[in-house]
Amino acid sequence: MTVPASSRNDLWLRLAAFAAIYVIWGTTYLAITLAIRTLPPFMTGGVRYLLAAGLMYAWLRTRTAEPFANLDLRSSVLCGVLLSGIGNGFVIWAQQGIPTGIAALIITSVPVMVVVLDWLFFSRRPPSRRALSGICIAFAGVVAIVLHTRSLAGKAEPLYLASMLVAATAWSFGTLLQSRTAVAGTVLSFTCAQMLFGGLFQLLMACVTQEWSRLDLRGVSLESLLAVGYLVVFGSIIASTAYLWLLRRVPAQKVTTYALVNPVVALVLGALVLKEQVTVFEMIAAAMVLTGVALVLFQDWKPRALWQSRLKAVREQ
Repeated sequence: MTVPASSRNDLWLRLAAFAAIYVIWGTTYLAITLAIRTLPPFMTGGVRYLLAAGLMYAWLRTRTAEPFANLDLRSSVLCGVLLSGIGNGFVIWAQQGIPTGIAALIITSVPVMVVVLDWLFFSRRPPSRRALSGICIAFAGVVAIVLHTRSLAGKAEPLYLASMLVAATAWSFGTLLQSRTAVAGTVLSFTCAQMLFGGLFQLLMACVTQEWSRLDLRGVSLESLLAVGYLVVFGSIIASTAYLWLLRRVPAQKVTTYALVNPVVALVLGALVLKEQVTVFEMIAAAMVLTGVALVLFQDWKPRALWQSRLKAVREQ
């Protein structure tokens, strides 16, 4: 049986899109670490998102004269501050004192936090037994990482850990709000506006923390500039577009599996490039977090029923 060329092309596009969110988003933790070596953290995030928003807006203008015409401005601002502002900005700030792998593992708990926050504040729908088990396992893994981060990193301060937890909570709230306010026809415009307002928030935080007074332009390395460029083009534009493209063609449950791959990529790159130590304890805690997240993401997966349906389909051919 010959597979149509259009189907083959669609398959390759899906594989490329999954590779983008699996690999690129996993590498952003390394890129952030390299960027903030000579650039202030909030300024790095602010410039990243403003550049990405500007490029995306220019592209949207080629499709419509008023890209933001049908947007809910209040929701765009709120989601931008929660997601690109606090959710990303506080992670960048915390990576001044937390290894890339540990930061990625804490953020990996976002799908678990989304389920809990949705249960408590939005749908009021309790999680299934499998999801509840996953929540408990992932929570235990995150607690273990937080309590032992100083011994793992050697320099982690409580304020950095608090920043990571605030970032994960803000990203989870922003995800729930975004899913209820962004409509199908305005997804790209909403994402552009979200990055715009998130970037402005991070620049505001740069003023609050007086990063501008500490900026030494002569001391900014080419490595940091290239890392920011990578974050703008690959981390913000390409990966985000791939993510949105997949959500329109593939079940969301499959798309969110990136949460299981990103921390592995971050841990490996942290060990290979930054020479970060990966201990046995960290591997055990990572396995707990990833197992818990997997149980939450696949809480409705029934492998036996899936196998029976496929077997039936084969017999009917």
